[in-house]
Amino acid sequence: MTKTLTIHTSTSGINPEELEVLLENDSASFFQTPEALSFFITAGYETFAFAIEYDKKITAFVSGIVQKENGIKSSFTRRATIFGGPVFSKEVEEDHVVELFKTVIKHLKHKVIYIETRNLNDYNQYKNALNTIGFEYHPHLNFHVACDTEEKVKQRISSSKLRQVKKSLKEGAVVREAKHQSEIEAYYEILNDLYKTKVKTPLPKLYFFITLWSQRVAKFLLVFYKDEVVGGIVFPIFRDKAIYEWYVCGKDRTYKNIYPSILATWSAMLYACKNNIRRFDFMGAGKPEEDYGVREFKSKFGGDLVEHGRFIYVANPFLYSLGKKAVKILKNS
Repeated sequence: MTKTLTIHTSTSGINPEELEVLLENDSASFFQTPEALSFFITAGYETFAFAIEYDKKITAFVSGIVQKENGIKSSFTRRATIFGGPVFSKEVEEDHVVELFKTVIKHLKHKVIYIETRNLNDYNQYKNALNTIGFEYHPHLNFHVACDTEEKVKQRISSSKLRQVKKSLKEGAVVREAKHQSEIEAYYEILNDLYKTKVKTPLPKLYFFITLWSQRVAKFLLVFYKDEVVGGIVFPIFRDKAIYEWYVCGKDRTYKNIYPSILATWSAMLYACKNNIRRFDFMGAGKPEEDYGVREFKSKFGGDLVEHGRFIYVANPFLYSLGKKAVKILKNS
């Protein structure tokens, strides 16, 4: 009996139970779940999803969003971002991978300047297959922290970071989940300032974070000092597999002996330990060849340095080059 291969260009034709089975695989993350896709739609993003079905089983799946900045910048910032990377089943064949990404290119190349997968797992064995259809591999670092027990996590973290956590708590800093929208707004103000002055990359609008919180798509662990929000962390959870540090910030130099960014990160790791979630994922630590200040910060939490990279397909080389130059100028300004 001949086995049939079907290409899906949306989630409407996909059997939800088959997708659920696929998400049990090692290459899955929160960002490929129906909940993540639904959130992005609610937050106002154009989304996409493609899948390969072989012998009535989903063997390959990819989803993401189309992003662009406002105004005149929209013409050279249009991009398709595949958070987490693709999901492959154990039965996936190389031609399924190729067909999946050929479909991605076909449907997105006229909408965007480039397509990027931000891999959170290892896709090393698929580099050659994806390279043949135009997806170039770019090395990118990350840290994974095993969250087995609180005691073991404490043993792995640097003594300086642990001291800063203890000092913060001793001085009266308190960590708890956000309870009111006003607290999300206060957190966003700190985060927005960080992105404007240091990170210098686009940050979603406040509505994005309010929706994340109100729909309970992600946890907001906030740090309070004297009843003021002084920092916090936003993390979605993927079953018992991982917590993802999506956004973190803090007024780290405002108060003596209060280190909100460190305390927030540490508190999220403790949350993982107490809730039997296996891994804390930092979601990126920069390119290996470039200095990346935050990498030093992340390296102190006892994680394993991994290099899972990104795959990039450039649909419009001229605008892609222009956009890269613009980003470089912005970051150096």
